[in-house]
Amino acid sequence: MTNLAPPVIEKPPQTDGALRHTLKALGPGLITGAADDDPSGIATYSQVGAQFGYAIGWTMLFSYPLMVATQEIAARIGVTTGHGIATNLRRHYPRWVLVTILLALLVANILNLGADLDAMGDAVKLVVGGPAQFWTVVVAVLSLLAEVFLSYARYSAYLKWLTVSLFAYVATVAVSHVDWHAALIGTIIPQIHFGRAAMTALVAVLGTTISPYLFFWQSSQEVEELERRHRKPLCITPGKAGPELMRIRIDTLVGMGYSNVIALFIMLAAAAVLNAHGIKNIETSTDAAKALAPFAGKFAELIFSIGIIGTGLLAVPVFAGTASYAVCETFGWNSGLDRKPQAARAFYGVIAGATLLGILIAFSPIPPMKALYWSAVVNGVLAAPLMVVMLLIASNKRIMGKLTISWPLKVMGWVAASAMGGAAVGLFLT
Repeated sequence: MTNLAPPVIEKPPQTDGALRHTLKALGPGLITGAADDDPSGIATYSQVGAQFGYAIGWTMLFSYPLMVATQEIAARIGVTTGHGIATNLRRHYPRWVLVTILLALLVANILNLGADLDAMGDAVKLVVGGPAQFWTVVVAVLSLLAEVFLSYARYSAYLKWLTVSLFAYVATVAVSHVDWHAALIGTIIPQIHFGRAAMTALVAVLGTTISPYLFFWQSSQEVEELERRHRKPLCITPGKAGPELMRIRIDTLVGMGYSNVIALFIMLAAAAVLNAHGIKNIETSTDAAKALAPFAGKFAELIFSIGIIGTGLLAVPVFAGTASYAVCETFGWNSGLDRKPQAARAFYGVIAGATLLGILIAFSPIPPMKALYWSAVVNGVLAAPLMVVMLLIASNKRIMGKLTISWPLKVMGWVAASAMGGAAVGLFLT
């Protein structure tokens, strides 16, 4: 009798480990990318989709590698030097450079903060009813309390979970009647026009996706991660650079990819519902939500509004926190969300002050779109020179040690800075 060997059962490839590793790597980059789709960003993408239909989706593919390069450079500055962008500017560049950048950043951030709070109040009103200004104050206070009193570990986890709210826009597209052939053409084939409206739209999209507050936030969050894990900056421990820089790359690739995919879905929803029915002007993100209802149903309005609330709760702390990081690093004050309020009074005081100013702007007679317009103008003017300074920092061996950025990253960084500068110049010329 022949003995038969037991059958060999092949084990499926182990993907759990790789997936777990990728999820563990997600942090500052993912949160930064999701914060990029804040209520003001939603208004911008909705307006572009309503005005130009599917024709401008290509900007999301175009801006993606530029975003990744810029945010990776910002993150590498933080993890390599152990200091945020403002501290590096203070230490290595003339004072006037830092003060100019700081003032421009504060103006843009606070205008954006006010517009986002106003949009969130309107969105909560759409979902649950009640006065919009009351809800504006509620969401502002909730964001402020979370930043001040939650531990950094819990707070960063809370921000990570809030990124899930962006799937509301995927659901909106699912209930819209998208012309997928036109959407695909508009996404992969650039259609460039040089009229004033088209150049304004291009600068608005680039200024929303590649924005100075994101540079400061991700760089400072990498410093927070170092301190939380009790690790030294990579310029002191270059032998540990490999895994850290790979983590940053994965985090940034995923975070910026997530941001741009969601932005594209917002454009598609606006193109499919608003542009297709002749609605070509949107004043706010909540106007976009309300305009969806007659054509895509109340469910589309509801989930679009929920997305505005979720992204606002994510973005408002980022705007206020970025302003505070920049101010405290400028003056050498203690900063960091991992510090207790008693140990960083100025840091939390600036967060509270920025949030209060945001509420005042939301209550002021300044139209939200005008606040967003001037915020976009300031960001557009500030972005290119700030990106140039970041490239100089990241290429300086005296600052970065052996870990200056590679030439491919440097080239992509200069392309991004040139694109932002060229778009801003084009807007002024038209």
